[in-house]
Amino acid sequence: MRCGLLGEKLSHSYSPQIHAQLAAYDYRLYEVAPDDLKVFLLHGEWDGLNVTIPYKKAVLPYCASLSETARRIGSVNTLVRGKDGIFGENTDAYGFSETLRASGISVFGKKAIVLGSGGASVMVCDVLRSLGASVTVISRSGADNYGNLDRHADAQLIVNATPVGTYPNNGISPVDLGIFPQCEAVFDLIYNPARTALLLQAERLGIAGFNGLKMLVAQAKRSAELFTGSAIDDAKIETIEAALSAQMRNIVLIGMPGCGKSAVGKALAEKTGKAFFDADAELVKAAGKTIPEIFAEDGEAEFRRMETETLCLLGKKSGAVIATGGGCVTVARNYDLLHQNGKIVWLKRSLDALPKDGRPLSQKTDLQAMYEKRRGFYEAFSDAAVSNDGELSETVKAVLEVL
Repeated sequence: MRCGLLGEKLSHSYSPQIHAQLAAYDYRLYEVAPDDLKVFLLHGEWDGLNVTIPYKKAVLPYCASLSETARRIGSVNTLVRGKDGIFGENTDAYGFSETLRASGISVFGKKAIVLGSGGASVMVCDVLRSLGASVTVISRSGADNYGNLDRHADAQLIVNATPVGTYPNNGISPVDLGIFPQCEAVFDLIYNPARTALLLQAERLGIAGFNGLKMLVAQAKRSAELFTGSAIDDAKIETIEAALSAQMRNIVLIGMPGCGKSAVGKALAEKTGKAFFDADAELVKAAGKTIPEIFAEDGEAEFRRMETETLCLLGKKSGAVIATGGGCVTVARNYDLLHQNGKIVWLKRSLDALPKDGRPLSQKTDLQAMYEKRRGFYEAFSDAAVSNDGELSETVKAVLEVL
């Protein structure tokens, strides 16, 4: 069986990895130019396809039949070639329904606003309305737009069906959740980063937040069932999602200067197969001078600005181990940069074991005083804390266990 993902430009996709865990068929990426779409659909060598931008509507005329869901939504993301022609389905609807179900959030009778008016929005609206929600679409130029959101301040559910905030444009949010005091849950269809700016704000406000990774896996599971004609255990969704999440997650190390972040980070990278990045080393490379030189010539404020700039780039990465500078926690903005894709681990080491060479602040500051000043920041930033007073191998093992 020949299956795959159809799109115009497919620079990277998790689909082959997901489908490899769902069924035993060949799954490829098919990059097809718009002018070649008709020939590929009618005469290409394929049996089942997932369809992504910009072809979810363009494939409709080539479908001999459509599911009721696909017909209602007006777009297709799954094609199956059969003896009676091409059948079109929208498994994104199943994927979003599964996300809602797994969240435990009841949508019946609640007011939901859906950000965006594209194909994903139409699908989301269809699912929400089928479950009894009252839905309003927010678009840039419609009657309900981003300029009059205050009229929907009573919204209880918010779904982001726009690409705003997705990699590489991290850190941008389509709305300020502060104007929705009754909001109970936020669903963002984006899965890279794991926590968009919208979901990070939801977390700060104590609002339940969910990204689009489960939807990605669930829709693939439903597609695989259509390709093979066989049911697949729903438990596969949780298993694959967990594995993908772990693969995509950054491991971020924070702690006092000299506590061993670089050594532990390199060992963790070797153990997990993740790429390793030392924030201080990346900063020095970009600045073209050492950290002591930066402090002496430009001052600590400029160093912190450069550090945040470096973390902005590193925090966007997926599947990396990142060792940070000891004082990065003193800048509040750095938390979101590191937390968006990462689990943050505070490495602890006895103060009398911390070296001072090459560390400007450590050399001129009492380490006990520095620790007391920063301890609250380390606690606020970290998801877990691990001692690094023992053997390196034991520290690495402890970090992996807390993750």
